[in-house]
Amino acid sequence: MAFSLNKVMLIGNLGQDAEHRFTTNNVSVTTFSLATTRNYKNNDGNWVPETTWHNVVAYGLSDFYKDALKKGKKFYIEGRISKRDYTDKEGVKRYITEIVADKFSGIIPLEGRDTSGESGDSGNQNIETSDAPHADSDDDLPF
Repeated sequence: MAFSLNKVMLIGNLGQDAEHRFTTNNVSVTTFSLATTRNYKNNDGNWVPETTWHNVVAYGLSDFYKDALKKGKKFYIEGRISKRDYTDKEGVKRYITEIVADKFSGIIPLEGRDTSGESGDSGNQNIETSDAPHADSDDDLPF
């Protein structure tokens, strides 16, 4: 038997508040978009950010996620890639690729809980905000 693996691990920010609904079998379905960004050097030597949007779906999440999955919040998402198709209202066949998040270990908030009711990242004040990645130098090596 051939071995195969379909596993995705993402760290990014939510593009909008998650939408929660229920199937006809009373299973909760949560959907949201997640943005991941990478930086690369273009031909001119300038750093260019490239953002990729991922559609994420999760089944059977607890009520905790109804409050936690808000626009702009940073999350770790683990799951699998799934492709499906459907026919829209005009009869056009549409295709969608999405990440199906693992129920128990697949959605982890990466920001502390905010008790003031305001959005913010109080736990990450020491993160570099430069657009260019940090260039390691030999002067920083401990040996």
